Amino acid sequence: MLRSKNLSRKHLTSALVLAGALLALAAGAAAQQPATGGLRGRVKVGVGRPTDISVIVRQGNREVKTARTNAKGEFEVSGLAPGRYGLTFRKPGLQVGRMDNVEVRPGKLVSIKDKLFLPVDEGAIAFIRGSVFDAAGRGFAGARVELELVGADGSPKKLDRRVTNTLGQFGFRMTPEAARYRVTAKADGMETATAEVTVDSAAIFRVALTLAPPK
Repeated sequence: MLRSKNLSRKHLTSALVLAGALLALAAGAAAQQPATGGLRGRVKVGVGRPTDISVIVRQGNREVKTARTNAKGEFEVSGLAPGRYGLTFRKPGLQVGRMDNVEVRPGKLVSIKDKLFLPVDEGAIAFIRGSVFDAAGRGFAGARVELELVGADGSPKKLDRRVTNTLGQFGFRMTPEAARYRVTAKADGMETATAEVTVDSAAIFRVALTLAPPK
């Protein structure tokens, strides 16, 4: 009889140990499951570069997190609790963008790639406008005009190009963030003409270039 009681106690102890192990495994599995999610996307713009756009993540009127786009307009926000969020996008020279009711789920990175576009805010844009002349001071029609962004180290990056109209005029538009630009005019049989323009506000910046035959 004593032996039977001992066996029952052993079975009970084994059952308790097994139950504890199962509970520990379940708790560990639950702990390993991500409790947060995230958002990622890409913003396109109507003018300028999609870099450094402010991305504000909202829940109601409360700001939860912020991020900024990279040179390709891409952004990623992680560590968001499951729920529904709104997004606000801001950059000088562009209209404010909004997206609402975006659902975040645990362990998921929600992609909103290629669904965002910020058009130009015409009231807050910078313009480089100019004219190309010949040696006699007449407007040079059909000249090729290139716009480059000059980096802090002096290296240029090509942005855009135009062809002058019948009056020799051309124009570029960009966001008003502070930057230095190089404008270059070219035409067959003529020496290249170049000028640099510093943009620092939403205004019109004018430049005049003269193309002359080689000396």
